[in-house]
Amino acid sequence: MTQQTFLVELGTEELPPKALRKLSEAFSDSIVASLKARGLEFGAVTPYAAPRRLALRIEQLPAQTPVTQAEVWGPPAKIAFDNDGNPSKAGLAFAEKNNVALDAVSVKNDGKADKLFLQVDQGGEAVTQLLAPMVTKALADLPIPKRMRWGAKRDEFVRPVHWLVMLYGSDIVSGQVMGLTAGRATRGHRFHFNYSLDIQHADDYAAQLKSTAFVLADFEERKALITQQVNAAAAKINGVAHMEPALLEEVTALVEWPVALAGKFEERFLSVPAEALISSMGEHQKYFHVLDANQQLMPYFITVANIESKDPQQVISGNERVIRPRLSDAAFFFDTDKKVSLESLRERLKSIVFQAQLGSIFDKTERVAGLAQAIAQQLNANADLAKRAGQLCKSDLVTNMVGEFDTMQGIAGYYYAINDGEDAEVARALQEQYLPRFAGDVLPDTMTGTILALADRLDTLTGIFGIGQLPTGSKDPFALRRASLGALRLLVEKQLPLDLNALLTAAVAQHKDLKADAKDLVNSVQSYMLERFVAWYEDENFAPEIFMAVSAKQLSVPLDIDNRVRAVKQFGDLPAAQALAAANKRVANILAKLDSEPSDQIVETLLVEPAEKILAEQIALQKAKTQPMFASSKFTEALTSLADLQPAVDAFFDQVMVMADDEAVRNNRLALLMQLRNLFLQIADISLLVPAK
Repeated sequence: MTQQTFLVELGTEELPPKALRKLSEAFSDSIVASLKARGLEFGAVTPYAAPRRLALRIEQLPAQTPVTQAEVWGPPAKIAFDNDGNPSKAGLAFAEKNNVALDAVSVKNDGKADKLFLQVDQGGEAVTQLLAPMVTKALADLPIPKRMRWGAKRDEFVRPVHWLVMLYGSDIVSGQVMGLTAGRATRGHRFHFNYSLDIQHADDYAAQLKSTAFVLADFEERKALITQQVNAAAAKINGVAHMEPALLEEVTALVEWPVALAGKFEERFLSVPAEALISSMGEHQKYFHVLDANQQLMPYFITVANIESKDPQQVISGNERVIRPRLSDAAFFFDTDKKVSLESLRERLKSIVFQAQLGSIFDKTERVAGLAQAIAQQLNANADLAKRAGQLCKSDLVTNMVGEFDTMQGIAGYYYAINDGEDAEVARALQEQYLPRFAGDVLPDTMTGTILALADRLDTLTGIFGIGQLPTGSKDPFALRRASLGALRLLVEKQLPLDLNALLTAAVAQHKDLKADAKDLVNSVQSYMLERFVAWYEDENFAPEIFMAVSAKQLSVPLDIDNRVRAVKQFGDLPAAQALAAANKRVANILAKLDSEPSDQIVETLLVEPAEKILAEQIALQKAKTQPMFASSKFTEALTSLADLQPAVDAFFDQVMVMADDEAVRNNRLALLMQLRNLFLQIADISLLVPAK
């Protein structure tokens, strides 16, 4: 079967840079899915994305869809023919519907009755006739929150479209998309080659644009070239360029012909917090900053131009003129903010609403300060520092610096706290309060920062739950899921043995006007937070029944829960694990059928069978051995030791009749099983490790 390369390119005004990759992937995925839905198999798929174009190349695409045979059943023969064997209207209609003569139709029994039957060929359509509708569908399905119209056209897209290329090999694919007729004429770089360019063959697309039209259409190729050029430019000034992945993606989406150039700014600006300079260079100007060997900011930046200038120094000078007022603003804001203290700024927080029913930001700082102090006392940490950090934690929100650079929240507070002469740990805590910001982010280094970060999240959780604004499946405006996971990470990874129930009770106590029942509110927030463990352990590829086995204990100390989960995970890898889990399941089922829970006191004289005597001895031995382990939370060691019970447990169930006729013997054996189950239940309900049938 004939195979050719298919190429489609939609030419547009400059596409949104932050959305370009997502648009390209969605465009490619949709067309590929449409082709596969038609049963087509093809070769390599290469998406292209540049500021003024979305394109896709698919190699070895067959000229026709595959032909398959399908069985088509018609009406019963007694309806399709009259008593004389002549075709009825129903029989003629079936033949006409399937575009065949009636004598081509046979009669076949479908297992219930004789019916008209036909084997027909399906498929075999020309692929070139299917491509334009597939492209139209792909564009319609793109994740574009707001579409626009342009000119007198009724078509809508994220940006105005100007040209359409569709080729199958060297042939133009006939069809229209978004009001444009497909052709072979693309356009080059807006400045270097502002002309039409005919693509002669689909395989030549990227090479022609690169060699003739100053366009690198391949997103990944541009990204790699930018990385190489930026690193080279930094090396020339004895520095190392720092390229945030998101900024690198955005810059790649902004240029078609990248040229990296290094510029300089005045060293006096280095007295401004480096984070503010970096934010200004990155967010506003899309510049990469440069660090020295000691990871300190150097007075340089690297910009990526979209032209290859004959006089690059002019381009550099222009960018240096642009960045100077930006950095001057940052320096002015920093110097102005330092003239007032964070303490004095707290008064301005009273006019900023945190949430209508929960008061102002000032009110929040009061609650956070009180809760942080209480947490510090539980941990024998410095309660005065924790309270002070809570009082000052949001003061920088009303500074000029944060007003201009919102990413400076907390960071600005650190610098101003140092300037005010606050304790160094309080200053660090102001910077660390938002950690972790996202999954995998670092945690605070200081104890005060850890306490503040925890208190801030717990205050938000209890407050928002307390006014009934719980998150839904699609909406979580206060980021309560992230707050919950952050709080759990702080408690677990910082090894804080704090009871979540007690923490939430203290947090609720800080809220004076909540109408919700305090106990119900605490239980509701606690359940919500502990449910976040499910996703946590899924991300670590823990089987869900592992957490279920621990959650059955109804525990409320996250560190304790995590220790048990990890112990059960390791226990599950032992050879004896499944047999012991099954035995515990069997014991649980036996005990569940009883009218009342049996005693766990064993009468040795009633131990008759050798197997039950051995099991009693082994349980007594494990009790003595594991109690110190339980006391010191060495759950992994305890479960590893309990795994030694497997031979005795197996022998017991093989050789001993639990439900003996003699009531005293029966009750004694039930007591023995109760002891066995309680031994494991000190850690988790391992009976839940047995896979559901």
